[in-house]
Amino acid sequence: MKLNELREKKGAFKTKKRVGRGPGSGVGKTCGRGLKGQKSRSGVSLNGFEGGQMPIYMRLPKRGFNVPNAKKYSVVNVGVLQDFIDRKKINPENEINEETLCSSGVISRNFDGVRLLAKGELKTKIVVKLTGASKGAISAIEKHGGTFTKLS
Repeated sequence: MKLNELREKKGAFKTKKRVGRGPGSGVGKTCGRGLKGQKSRSGVSLNGFEGGQMPIYMRLPKRGFNVPNAKKYSVVNVGVLQDFIDRKKINPENEINEETLCSSGVISRNFDGVRLLAKGELKTKIVVKLTGASKGAISAIEKHGGTFTKLS
């Protein structure tokens, strides 16, 4: 076998349809678009149009539900808290609350409260008083002798 004898398997690729190349091609003259009308012209795209019938995307029901009074929390990770303690922006001896986090720049603003999550590693003993925290974050705080108090 030589390089010039290599061929692709039958059906491996499909040749491009050359429209408008005479009646023998099967797609000559009108190029398979039929006669006259809007769809025979160039520059027409009628995606989703079903000829006056109600389109399928309007017939199908909407899914999901948006809670109108959902609470929006600012999220702080334990690793970010440790980073701010290392950079001396937060004093670990003082109680860490929402005002402390806002003033030190950990969060830009307080929406309906602050929630503490467990991403990252904590190495310092801290006392935290926030709106909420994940179980992993609470265990990370208590592992180093700190305490977490949930605000009501």
